[in-house]
Amino acid sequence: MNVSLHEPYALSAEQIEFFRSHGYIKLKDVLSPELLDTYGREISQEVRRLNTMHLPLEERNTYSRAFLQVINIWTHSEVVKQFVFSKRLARIAAELLGCDGVRLYHDQALYKEPSGGFTPWHVDQVYWPLSSEKTVTAWIPLQETPLEMGALCFAAHSHHYEEHRNLTISDESERIIQEAMETGNYEYVEEPFDLGEVSFHYGYTYHRAGPNCSAAPREVMTVIYMDKETKVASSHECESDWISFCDSIPDGELCAGPLNPVLYENTAS
Repeated sequence: MNVSLHEPYALSAEQIEFFRSHGYIKLKDVLSPELLDTYGREISQEVRRLNTMHLPLEERNTYSRAFLQVINIWTHSEVVKQFVFSKRLARIAAELLGCDGVRLYHDQALYKEPSGGFTPWHVDQVYWPLSSEKTVTAWIPLQETPLEMGALCFAAHSHHYEEHRNLTISDESERIIQEAMETGNYEYVEEPFDLGEVSFHYGYTYHRAGPNCSAAPREVMTVIYMDKETKVASSHECESDWISFCDSIPDGELCAGPLNPVLYENTAS
């Protein structure tokens, strides 16, 4: 397979409907092994350079044991910027969300070290000062990812469940949300990722990941997209993200700061 970062990926109507119904989708052969190797090496180099977590695993809390997190790498590397600005990925996001275009919210690398801990149940959008639920995260493994490496898992249809959205990533969120998902009979989807396979999930889809029981790091890059018409909302409740990713734009105004470029727009609409 030889595809570019900007070549369209053919989504079917059935795949789009699956995403909107289930709150997530996993797509095969989105990126080629050659692309992942080329850009993965640069992403990993930047993660090593920019990472600020140096405590031994045993001295970290649950959140910090789950992964090394480096955000907005595209602002530090022109090569990573090419990857994050992929029209192929952004177009998939726009078509899944059903909007005319998407902006970047931010990117983040999530590297789960060997013996790294589990990632507790959570939703992403609790942290985001955004007015729209038309948000989606592309979860992009840079290697084949078996279950024992800490593959991402989903609770199908859970993007409609609102009760525990405000829980941040913690042992408490793991316990409370696990119980809620079981009580609500939400299907637990736990599957490995092939090389080149990418998942997309709504900002309010509940998800988690197991620990990395392998001898190699689980290297994952994510890109978070929002409908290009999304406005800033409740900035006082998510002050850190509001300042860091929304350029402190006032509530009610378009979230279109310097860190939020349009990555794909359907010019035919």
